[in-house]
Parts: sequence; C-alpha cells; structure tokens
Amino acid sequence: MSDSINADPFNFFLTAAGNDQVKQVSNMDRELYFRSQHSSMINGLQGCYAAYGPVVRLAKRWVASHLFSACLVEEAIELLVAYIFLKPLPFNAPSSRITGFLRFLRLLVDYDWTFSALVVDINNDLTPNDEKEISDNFMSSRKTYEENVQSVNPAMFLATAYDKASEAWTRFSPNSMELKRLMAYAGSSANFLTKLISEDHNDSYRWECLFKTPLNNYDAVILLHGDKLPYPQRLLFSSELNQGVHVARGNASKVFHPFLLAGDLNGNSEDLRNKLLKEYSNTFKLWYDSLGGDAVGITWGRYSSKKRGREEEAEEVKDPTDVLKDVGKVGKGFVRGIYLLKAPRLMG
Repeated sequence: MSDSINADPFNFFLTAAGNDQVKQVSNMDRELYFRSQHSSMINGLQGCYAAYGPVVRLAKRWVASHLFSACLVEEAIELLVAYIFLKPLPFNAPSSRITGFLRFLRLLVDYDWTFSALVVDINNDLTPNDEKEISDNFMSSRKTYEENVQSVNPAMFLATAYDKASEAWTRFSPNSMELKRLMAYAGSSANFLTKLISEDHNDSYRWECLFKTPLNNYDAVILLHGDKLPYPQRLLFSSELNQGVHVARGNASKVFHPFLLAGDLNGNSEDLRNKLLKEYSNTFKLWYDSLGGDAVGITWGRYSSKKRGREEEAEEVKDPTDVLKDVGKVGKGFVRGIYLLKAPRLMG
C-alpha cells in the first residue's frame, strides 16, 4: 500500500468526522459501558442480599430529601450501600433495612475519603494488578492535596472493576465542600436514628423527621407548588418557611406543565432558563430533591462588589433580590414563594 494512503481506519474516521464528533461518540460509548456493567453487577448483588434493595431505597430517599440530588447520583448510592454488604466486618451483612440504612449513614461519616479509595468489588473480579492500578489512580488524584484541599478531585473516590479511576459516578461531584456538607448531615441523621432505635420510638412523625431537611441552612429557598410536581404523591412534607425576606410569591397556573411537551421545545421559558443559568451559574448553587421535594435550596457562590465590564459597558452586579426575582420569572406558575435568608458576602 502506498505511504500516501492512511491505512488506519480510525485516523480516516477522525479526518472524515472531526475530532469533536469522535470525542462525543467515545464519551457516549463509555457512558453506555459504565451503565451496562453497573446494572449487571447491582442486579446480581440484589439477588444475594434480600435487604439490599430496601436499604438502597431508604438511602436514595434520604439523599434526595436533604437536597443532595445534584451531588450524589443514584449509581454512587448503590455502590456505597453495596460496600456495607460486601465489607460488613466486624458485623454480619445487614439483615434489615434500618440496620443497613444506619450503616450507610455511618459509612458517609466515618470513611476517610481524603486518604482512602473506596473499592467495591462485587464479583471478586479485581486482580492484584487491578488493585495496584486503582491505588495509582487514587494517589494521582491526591497530588494537589497539600497545595489546595478544596481542589482534590474526585473528593469521593469510588472504584470498581469497570471503573478503576472513579470516572463514572463521582468524577465531578460531590466536590470537597459538598462532601463535607453531606457528611455533616449524615452524622446528624445517624445520631438521631440511633436515638430512635435505642428509645424504641413508635411515633411515625419522629421517624419521618429523618427525611425532613432544615431549610434555614440555605442562603435562599424556593418553595414550589406541590400539585405541580411531576409526581405529587411522592411529596413527604409540604415545606413552609417563616423567616427571611419574602422576595416573590406566585400562584399555580394551568399553563405550567411539569413534563416537557412537544410545543415547549422552542418556548420562551426554555430560552429564559438557559439565559438565567448562563448569567448566574457562578452566582449561586442549587440544592434540590429529584424524587419529589417541593423546596429548592440556594447557596451563594462568588459575589463581586466591583463593577464588571460587558461589551464595553460597566454595570453593577445584580442585587441578590433581583436575582431571586428572575428565578421566580423562570418558574412562573410553578414557584410558590422565594425567601432570602442570608445576603451574599461581597468579594472585592
């Protein structure tokens, strides 16, 4: 074959399709691989431990109820619960959902996430070489620790036979700040659950409080109309707030649909939402419940007190009250009320 002809089909595809398209296909293939391997392993584990499924459901509900849905994906929760069944020492594997749930909370609190990788080997597939590769990947991820603790990534290193570098489920979240907050909530819930068990409480309300998050821990809170949620029947508590500045209020509207309809694909609400997210992505962080909560928490990010230039014009950074009012406009017909609890700290 002539030297002028590239015989490598992959290089030919790169030339024909472009690097960006190949990268996109590669990422899609990788995600499909991760999901298929994970699903297969979890299904096998569930067949070995009758309590595994109920514990996972409690763990997922707890994570969502405390507004950590954006920080810890469901697959990561499934692996964390799997670990307490596969590595139960000095105890036996949990035989009840309450025992398993308590151990899940304790795992979040007590595990040394900074200096230890959590390895979940469901089918005993890992060889010594695999374990060395995981160790090397973990040490590589901790090289920046001495320079900046907050820059450690991933903060929660979950390794499996199909993912030895913790790229699938915790690569970007939780970050160090989110993990610290998650551990604090888990510690509080674990202590409360231990007290309920030791005192043999039968009051259902006390047990339900495990899944009720304190809204005063956020800088601002958005309350939603419960009957406009995608699945209103999943709502455990109707959230109420009697503190802070009531920035905006809104009535439920028949115009709002919790599911995306065909006619909404080119709607103004989509454009406004994208504009808002783009403009304020560094201004605040959203904390939400993906399983059926009616409250969204907001914590302020970097908030500059100086003027900033934009297309040769300088303008003041928007007032936090105005920012929250914009959020209300995006959720018109869905947002019940918005409360400002703490103003952002200005940075020079």
